[in-house]
Amino acid sequence: MTTTARDQLFSADDLHLFNEGTHRRLFDRLGAHRRIVGARAGVTFSVWAPNAERVSVVGDWNGWDEAADELAPVGVSGIWSGFVGGVADGMRYKYAIRSRARGYRVHKADPFATRAELPPGTASVVWDTGGHEWGDAAWMRSRASFDASARPVSIYEAHAGSWMRVLEEGGRSLTYRELAPRLVEHLGAHGFTHVELLPLTEHPFGGSWGYQSTGYFAPTARHGTPQDLMAFVDTLHRAGFGVILDWVPSHFPDDEHGLVYFDGTHLYEHADPRRGRHADWGSYVFNYGRHEVRGFLISSAIWWLERYHVDGLRVDAVASMLYLDYSRGPGEWVPNRYGGHEDLEAIDFLRAMNDAVHAEVPHALTIAEESTAWPMVSRPTHLGGLGFDMKWDMGWMNDTLRYMAHDPIHRKYHHSELTFRMVYAFSERYVLPLSHDEVVHGKGALLAKMPGDDWQKRANLRLLYAYQCAQPGKKLLFMGGEVGQWEEWSHESSVSWHLLDDPAHAGIARCVAHLQRTYAGEPALHELDFDPAGFEWVISDDWEQSVVAFLRIDRSRERRVLAAFNFTPVPRLAYRLGAPLGGHWREIANTDAVEYGGTGTGNFGGVDAAPFPSHGRPYSLTIDLPPLAAVFFANGDARPER
Repeated sequence: MTTTARDQLFSADDLHLFNEGTHRRLFDRLGAHRRIVGARAGVTFSVWAPNAERVSVVGDWNGWDEAADELAPVGVSGIWSGFVGGVADGMRYKYAIRSRARGYRVHKADPFATRAELPPGTASVVWDTGGHEWGDAAWMRSRASFDASARPVSIYEAHAGSWMRVLEEGGRSLTYRELAPRLVEHLGAHGFTHVELLPLTEHPFGGSWGYQSTGYFAPTARHGTPQDLMAFVDTLHRAGFGVILDWVPSHFPDDEHGLVYFDGTHLYEHADPRRGRHADWGSYVFNYGRHEVRGFLISSAIWWLERYHVDGLRVDAVASMLYLDYSRGPGEWVPNRYGGHEDLEAIDFLRAMNDAVHAEVPHALTIAEESTAWPMVSRPTHLGGLGFDMKWDMGWMNDTLRYMAHDPIHRKYHHSELTFRMVYAFSERYVLPLSHDEVVHGKGALLAKMPGDDWQKRANLRLLYAYQCAQPGKKLLFMGGEVGQWEEWSHESSVSWHLLDDPAHAGIARCVAHLQRTYAGEPALHELDFDPAGFEWVISDDWEQSVVAFLRIDRSRERRVLAAFNFTPVPRLAYRLGAPLGGHWREIANTDAVEYGGTGTGNFGGVDAAPFPSHGRPYSLTIDLPPLAAVFFANGDARPER
């Protein structure tokens, strides 16, 4: 390789920012990049391996000969780089590394590869990610002014490989291009605003669902090329739907071709197993204190948001990053310099990552899966927060599902599991998740968790969805929940779409669709999701009858939705609720409607508020509360979008 070729790729500033950990676009420098050197077309390969004694690139063009194409060190940066002529798109390659450490030799996939070989193959693939002609300019312009706090965000969580399969072809998974129009139709029919896909970063083991990633810049080849994924995102954007990807900076697998022990030393992971190894997952923890590792991960986040037009990243397992003693017993972890259990380096990384994302890709969302009471996860870094836009409310999920699992006759003894959330509901900007984690590993499907006979189970499920809909916070539902799937999720089979032939399950789908559209169409149900001014209890203490009711309020304070819930199979007839305003209150949702599989108990489309004070309010409504059901009432004449 010539000095000129190296200088064209790495400026002094590039190398300085790389070693400082502040280079946000390492994907433009490291990895495989097509170049013309002199009159010769080929590829420049660059890889970070500071403890290597020799590095060469091996691939289809040179018969995987370690002596054919050696790379040269770039100063003292730890980067090795070299130009190889005649290399074309689609050719497979790896780095042959001989370490200074005990002569360790290994072939490694490229950490910055933009495409990977279809598993079980483990090679990287030379690939130009250009060429897709984007048609989502209108979406991208609208995204620039998108205020998630005041807009409806209703997320449909899905696994690309098992959402739907092609039964006529042996049950294979859909390609990215096949998946896109089907998802567009499904999201539109059910009123969701976004899809969130389980990790699409390349991963060797399908059973990890993508959470054991080896390709932080390469979409899994299981569903097509990088351009196919771009077409997927483009199709959803043009249809008006956002795309969120799961992203996993918390750990990586121990596959030899991946990041582990990369140059014969613990380069990406901590050397001390008390910090560098996750015993639960059999994986390795990134060394967030190493500058170059931080740059690698931050560049990965920006890559997906920028190059693929993705609208947000859901960051997996944040709690495991924040705590040095996460899932570790005494003697299995190392305290920080102050003697505490907080991982100070991981905290610094998360703040730097969020700041970088929001600076480089404004209005992209970062959402934390964080399961503890760590403060200010979704507050700006300049105020001392971690900088995420939102955080999953795992407490709501756990408490509510535990409450719903109780037989209704016993629910009155567990009323606080239903109401406790409002003590902390506005401490963070929450997403209310009913996620894949709750329907795997023997936990059973959501419908199967519900008590009672089949009718009661379905009624309880509709009631659960209504409670999620009305509570402050954005929404997330994992695939299969919308059809009332009986079986827990398996990545080897698809959603039980045949259930839609059963009127009872088709009713659940219709109920989900109506609730999602009501949430999106009623400003009172979403404009103040993160503001206590948007919520007022009406009844929180009727534990004896297992009834709760509350108001949701819009920003103008002119529009209100009164939501009431009966968590028993006993209809509560002529039940009085306090109301802040007189006039007619239209019934805008009733999960006991006949078309959803309910009994049809209701309020004939609405009720008039009477001038009789109740629950500290000057008016009151007398309503019929259906069994195991929710009813929503809205004041005025505005109607939700249908």
